[in-house]
Amino acid sequence: MVNILGLHKRFNKNVVLNGVNLNINEGGIFAILGPNGSGKTTLIKSILGMVVPNKGTISVLGKSTKNNSTYRHQIDYLPQIANFPNNLKVKELIKMIQDLRGKTESVDSLIELFKLTPFLDKKLGNLSGGTKQKVNIVLTFMFDSPLIILDEPTTGLDPISLIRLKALISKEQSKGKTILITSHIMSFVEEVADEIVFLLEGEIYFKGTIDTLKSKTNQPDFEHAIASILAENYA
Repeated sequence: MVNILGLHKRFNKNVVLNGVNLNINEGGIFAILGPNGSGKTTLIKSILGMVVPNKGTISVLGKSTKNNSTYRHQIDYLPQIANFPNNLKVKELIKMIQDLRGKTESVDSLIELFKLTPFLDKKLGNLSGGTKQKVNIVLTFMFDSPLIILDEPTTGLDPISLIRLKALISKEQSKGKTILITSHIMSFVEEVADEIVFLLEGEIYFKGTIDTLKSKTNQPDFEHAIASILAENYA
């Protein structure tokens, strides 16, 4: 599904990715974790073609991302911060994205799932952060792409919406889709992820299951396993 070989990226003198090799197989949920500045966002944006690496190769669905934008049509992406035009109404934004990307899945069911009907005629600039995030989720899941990338998807969600999001992610996984997630909420990651990829200073420190990580760090739970890595490397 996603194959990354020898990926390097620096911004001026700041080395962000330092020879990342990563293979993500088709199907399953993979959480990309790491402390601030570890290279998570740069890695995600490199996969999306939003950042051009200094060195290395990336292929998605067997096709190189270099000088190629067509592969992006096979990816649904939820950004951490969605910068919507404040003057647009919710229904206008949904229609605009539909017109840009073409055929969509069941938009109405997603709107109902996240109880957005009362907000369809409201301008985006007047919505709360949590409601904007629900709109963001609808825009992401209303298509049917084989690869979904979710950057901090739980931001601003109330408990009921979080439960609905987790059910939606599980439903998409059951279709054989590959889902990449970044999150600082370890309980969420532990509940949904099949494997984790832990980045540290631009390199992959660990890739595998949460149980394997707990065994490797000799810790009783996931949060303590992550904390032990950070304590060992930032003491």
